[in-house]
Amino acid sequence: MKQDTVYLLLADGFEETEALCPLDILRRGGVNVQTVGITGAFVTGAHGICVKADVLPEEMGEFSMLIFPGGLPGATNLDASDAVDALIKKAVASKARMAAICAAPLILGKRGLLEGKNATCYPGFEQYLKGACVQKERVVTDGLYTTAVGMGASAEFGFALLAQLKGEEAVSQIKEAAHFAL
Repeated sequence: MKQDTVYLLLADGFEETEALCPLDILRRGGVNVQTVGITGAFVTGAHGICVKADVLPEEMGEFSMLIFPGGLPGATNLDASDAVDALIKKAVASKARMAAICAAPLILGKRGLLEGKNATCYPGFEQYLKGACVQKERVVTDGLYTTAVGMGASAEFGFALLAQLKGEEAVSQIKEAAHFAL
């Protein structure tokens, strides 16, 4: 498993739980994950929580995964960003993993990246998952792509990503320490 940097992309209007819960789980698991302020150094979530991003797009280095939290208009702000387009092209070229939750799978779907893949999203956004085999599961991983249904699956999403990056033992350790049901 590659152990370099994971970037969690933030744009104004992001769903706070979908960003911060997986971020916390990954950092507890020893993953080098940094937040990226796509719309600026300070990014305000859909519910008014302001986060100072670790880096801006121009400060990013190599990475093994990009994470796209949902929320509106966070997901559509990410979708409209030229910087995000460039990052996705780089991820595809380097075979990096990409993970999106809630409305954010539309970013991958609209670019044809989920074509023929199993995927999920927040109900009502299925139309954007071009060519995907839409599943009713809360978290779905198919190849390099992980998608999740929404805020209520934020911890499951984070644990699925941690398992991909650090293995199931790391997931078990975090769940035990945090008193998650095993």
